[in-house]
Amino acid sequence: MTVTPIDARDKPPHAPHAKYERLMAAAKQVPPATTIVVHPCDESSLRGATEAAEAGIIHPILVGPAHKITGVAHQCGLDISGFEIVDAAHSEAAAACAVQMIHEAKGELLMKGSLHTDELMRSVTSGSSGLRTARRISHVFVMDVPGYAETLFITDAAINIFPDLDCKRDIVQNAIDLFTEVGLGKPRVALLSAVETVTTKIPSTIDAAALCKMADRGQITGGVLDGPLAFDNAVDPEAARIKGIHSAVAGRAQILVVPDLEAGNMLAKNLTFLAKADAAGIVLGARVPIILTSRADSVRARMASCAVAVLYADARRRATAVPAA
Repeated sequence: MTVTPIDARDKPPHAPHAKYERLMAAAKQVPPATTIVVHPCDESSLRGATEAAEAGIIHPILVGPAHKITGVAHQCGLDISGFEIVDAAHSEAAAACAVQMIHEAKGELLMKGSLHTDELMRSVTSGSSGLRTARRISHVFVMDVPGYAETLFITDAAINIFPDLDCKRDIVQNAIDLFTEVGLGKPRVALLSAVETVTTKIPSTIDAAALCKMADRGQITGGVLDGPLAFDNAVDPEAARIKGIHSAVAGRAQILVVPDLEAGNMLAKNLTFLAKADAAGIVLGARVPIILTSRADSVRARMASCAVAVLYADARRRATAVPAA
């Protein structure tokens, strides 16, 4: 199947939610991904899976206490009659079961339900039975920010608290791979700090400079990097001009790499609550992408999370497909 590239010219870039609409439209062009939904025992998580299935984006398998899942569906008027339900006694058992099903190749994606994130990630990162790969696991917010022309990725704001340089290298590469494989092209990556000059007094500026050199040496591939950059001169061309910063990234960033989880979490939530941005979420670096949603997420953000994960899974599927003889 040929996937139409996502083109920002299809709709005005500042049209409300246009960026998410393009992602969802692209996801409908590819086969739905079999998605293991872990412990969908409240309305928001079960409705999110149901609506994504109705849109033709995912094919869900529901894992959790069967009586709770069917009870929520009945109470909320959700039709789950076409979905397979795998009974698991509680949230911890559901997470372990879901991870085992991935090992058995019964699904291409994981989707968080109503359990706590740390419960799910404990099973995912388990040394003996989890889904770790050689790449560090990291989280990406995929944000539709009103007034900003680009689909904006922010990483890592949910998994790695104080990442070192090696960890940041994987965080950057995960985000670049996601951006590229969902059809958004070659990304402009801003490595954020409080200032745009390198100083020993602010260690994140040294990491940013090192990451840029790693990209020069081929240790990070697929994107255009610049940093350190302060937030204003990463996203605002006039701020970059005033500071005398001339690069392909300054003022036009598409991926924002934050110094640590606290900075990223505050940045993403500021954009969500003050700029009224939508924030989809996905975890990368495991054997399969993980759709990580929150109870506070809008239906649109949940659908976008599914769409991004499905596009990524489809790219991986096509990359590993055996050519026809």
